[in-house]
Amino acid sequence: MPPSSPSASAPSQTGPPDAGDDGLIKVRDAAEHNLRHVDVDVPRDRVVAFTGVSGSGKSSLAFATLYAEAQQRYLESVAPYARRLIDQGSAPKVGSITGLPPAVALRQQHSGGSTRSTVGTVSRVSNVLRMLYSRAGTYPAGRTPEDLAGTFPRDAAPLDSDSFSPNTAVGACPVCSGLGRLHSVDDSKLVGDDSLSIREGAIAAWPGAWQGKNYRDILAELGIDIDAPFRTLPAERREWLLTTDEQPTVTVHPVRDAHRVARSYQGTYMSPRRWVNHTFATSKAAHLRAKAASFMTEELCPNCHGKRLKPEALEVTVAGQDIAYATSLPLAQLSAFLDAALDHPDTRALPAERRQAGHALIAGLQEQLSTLTDLGLGYLATARTTSTLSGGELQRLHMATQLRSGLFGVLYVLDEPSAGLHASDTELLLTALRRLRGSGNSVFVVEHNAQVLASADWIVDMGPGAGRHGGRVLHNGPARELSGAPDSVTARYLSDDAPAAPGPEEPRKPREWLRLRGVTGNNLHDLDADFPLGTLTAVTGVSGSGKSTLVRRALAQTVREHLHADGAEAGRPAAEAAEEEEDGVPAWAPAEDRVTVRSSAGLEHVDRLVVVDQKPIGRTPRSNLATYTGLFDSVRKLYAAQPTARELGYTASRFSFNVPQGRCPHCLGDGVVSVELLFLPTETSPCPVCRGARYNPGTLLVRHRERTIADVLAMSVEEAREFLHDVQPAARILTLLSDIGLGYLTLGQSATTLSGGEAQRIKLVSELHRAPRGHSLYLLDEPTSGLHPADVDLLVGHLQRLVDDGNTVVVAEHDLRTVAAADWLMDLGPGAGDEGGRIVAQGRPEDVAREGGTATAHHLARYLANRPGGRRTAES
Repeated sequence: MPPSSPSASAPSQTGPPDAGDDGLIKVRDAAEHNLRHVDVDVPRDRVVAFTGVSGSGKSSLAFATLYAEAQQRYLESVAPYARRLIDQGSAPKVGSITGLPPAVALRQQHSGGSTRSTVGTVSRVSNVLRMLYSRAGTYPAGRTPEDLAGTFPRDAAPLDSDSFSPNTAVGACPVCSGLGRLHSVDDSKLVGDDSLSIREGAIAAWPGAWQGKNYRDILAELGIDIDAPFRTLPAERREWLLTTDEQPTVTVHPVRDAHRVARSYQGTYMSPRRWVNHTFATSKAAHLRAKAASFMTEELCPNCHGKRLKPEALEVTVAGQDIAYATSLPLAQLSAFLDAALDHPDTRALPAERRQAGHALIAGLQEQLSTLTDLGLGYLATARTTSTLSGGELQRLHMATQLRSGLFGVLYVLDEPSAGLHASDTELLLTALRRLRGSGNSVFVVEHNAQVLASADWIVDMGPGAGRHGGRVLHNGPARELSGAPDSVTARYLSDDAPAAPGPEEPRKPREWLRLRGVTGNNLHDLDADFPLGTLTAVTGVSGSGKSTLVRRALAQTVREHLHADGAEAGRPAAEAAEEEEDGVPAWAPAEDRVTVRSSAGLEHVDRLVVVDQKPIGRTPRSNLATYTGLFDSVRKLYAAQPTARELGYTASRFSFNVPQGRCPHCLGDGVVSVELLFLPTETSPCPVCRGARYNPGTLLVRHRERTIADVLAMSVEEAREFLHDVQPAARILTLLSDIGLGYLTLGQSATTLSGGEAQRIKLVSELHRAPRGHSLYLLDEPTSGLHPADVDLLVGHLQRLVDDGNTVVVAEHDLRTVAAADWLMDLGPGAGDEGGRIVAQGRPEDVAREGGTATAHHLARYLANRPGGRRTAES
């Protein structure tokens, strides 16, 4: 097969003009995932954009082939012993690759909930800042390095850099363990209504379901009257059962039940206070931590006053300020602080050697801060926890490290670097990419953003469709020639007559309003915000203006608390509840990362809350699309109803690959086995017993239309949609998955291999197929991130139908096509960080664009002026 040509309109050109063989990366016979034995020549030392609809094969070519092969070659040069410590992937399916330089991958990632991981630790600013305070700080009289020179013991020596970190034993405040705050149980909150009996639920601070009933039954066995109003129990008994640290174990004799067998068991009592402390300290379930936190009080640590460090470290200053002050500053303000520190009297008073060290460290810090500011991150404070950052912000933090590395001749592979960026911020990103290229490197980006594609030196467009309909190179050449590719969906959306996103002919009018007053958190200060109900609302603003804080945390938190209080539905998509992760920061996050709302109104109009994010839908390979959406339940029931299954006595549980009766005993239902090789990458191969089928031979005896249940798991969504067209609700779920652009995914594909955009759309489908249950509020944070414009249209069409059905949808979004299709626009700004956090414009998108005056209005006006036609209907 010859190398892919730049475009169908220029078949004679097989590579970049005026480039010799030494300027090309030549890929031959690439067959990873859905790639169709691709041959392609890509230029080095350029910014190359890989694009195409979701599932077209762009990431398979850029990451799973080019980067994976570069990593394999690097690992061959690493000592075998050290190789064991490196996470090694399998070799890509490719015939050959020549001209491939060493590669570095920067991927989208969502941070975990650790409060000790901060902007400073990820960007490494904190490391240098601590060194500055250690080497060039002003110490109290009598404790300067000069005073202590040659003294003994070693503890009397000047503080080292670790002493300025709250994450180390030598630096952390001993009272609060470096968290800055102390938590204690508020006994007055443990009982919700003391007029109720224990059986009726007087004790609010107990777990729900069986465990709460278990504690109640134990108290009955201990001789406590659980049917009397709680307030009538003796005071000493009330105090003991609420606060005791004792854990008595008794035999519980359950009430006889004619419908089930109930056996006695040994039950151990845990008081509400002990349960709250234990859950708050040890639970990995965010919603349980949040419940425990609601029964606690929080106060500043009296020893460090919230600064998290030992007093000895806080006595050291630079320019008259301790390190806690410096880390609380946004990066842009930290740069100004360091500039002032150079000429501060304290700095000039230092001995020459320490003064020179301080100047050198500040110069290095300023270089780091300049890079971070150039990437549009100047609004972030050094101490801000990474759990509050978006995936795009994290990726740019890592990119800043590479920009300062000074490496030459490296291939950088970036995953959607424009994700989470406002149109006005994208130019800063493009400048950074050009800096990497100008340093003698190759920059490959997997992208959909029109600004990035238009600025790229070279475009590799994959398609034409997704899955088995993609995997081909449609265009391989300069961006200006992309329009000549006849089969390219990307070319159609970049042209002057690109279709508009689905939307009503006229914006819908609000039915009611949901009002928040006094929203405070991050850069929001006493903000009032009104959200129209029964509409599609887009919350916009430059990166760091406060969109996610307002939508994902303030609005979600307020509605969730209201619905929990009413006993209504709140939280996540139902299938996601098993993952037990809430949106926003954990309950134990520092107070500076908390969001509070003074008051609210209109909550009575919302019956249900659904928060749809891009977190993975499962953490293990056994989690997959079929199990998450619930369609696999229908499939298992279908096979259990087959004549062969009835003859053999099989029930639906037999067809689960998670139970011993039906699964393969060798791979335990995984379908694959992993071989640990001491000095080589772990090899994964189909199970030699079931050959990847997951099930044992007895289970596979059952067939439906000549297909086993293993065959169904191997089908794509499109194939399964045809095969199961008469099986409900599976057919409806499969139709929704196909309509939203996920027809290429296989039903048994591991959840760990899905992208954030795929995971978000699967979560949305898991909600769309359920029967309507009152007025639902859907909150989505950057739902178009990682999506091709064609896939954005499919997603927006479904969001519009949700609103047509009487629901409310609120999205925090940058994509101008989605914003233009909204009924209401709320624009935050005018800038980022302390320069943002205000609502600078709101109203119909057309009205906001016409009035101007904000960055969003400027770019939206340009988009609307260039968009052909007016608003489109959802069906067009």
